[in-house]
Amino acid sequence: MRGFYLLKFEKPTDAEHALDATDLAILDLLQRNCKQPLAEIGKQVGLTAPSVVERIHKLEEAGVIVGYVALLEARAVGKDVTAFIGVSISHPRAFESFEKEVEQAADVLECHHVTGQHTLMLKVKTESTETLEALIDRIRAIEGVTRTETMVVLSTHTERTCVSLDIEEAPQPRRSRRPGRARLRRSADAAE
Repeated sequence: MRGFYLLKFEKPTDAEHALDATDLAILDLLQRNCKQPLAEIGKQVGLTAPSVVERIHKLEEAGVIVGYVALLEARAVGKDVTAFIGVSISHPRAFESFEKEVEQAADVLECHHVTGQHTLMLKVKTESTETLEALIDRIRAIEGVTRTETMVVLSTHTERTCVSLDIEEAPQPRRSRRPGRARLRRSADAAE
């Protein structure tokens, strides 16, 4: 991918990570600004910076956090045309070759297997209608593609990059007591 850096983490195959309210709060803050200092995140969630680092590492290892990116204003870098391209594929055997080909097309941002009249839906950002037309021609030339339908975006009202998180419904984190403090309290009770 040209001019785009993505740090990716591999998800352990058997790992399941139960998210608590603190994990979700950390994720929400990272989605909004992953460059903010860990100490600041810690203040907002009631943890020390090392505890935040530990939680983030666990979220990365569990595959909840899959990478960190810089979000760009597409028009500022010359990508003036956004479009959705519905693609119909003749047979499921054609999926693999189509997906490999589409991965090589830098202007394709997303590729989704969908229900409805199309098999796949692509979201693309490109320089102009000429480069969009060339991309459509390239997609139509892929083996198994029987039809495409392109919808050019005239304006965008809402385009989110953050996944909605229901922090209020999440379980509260379990706070463990330090064994030394528990013993001191018992000793004090016994002295009375």
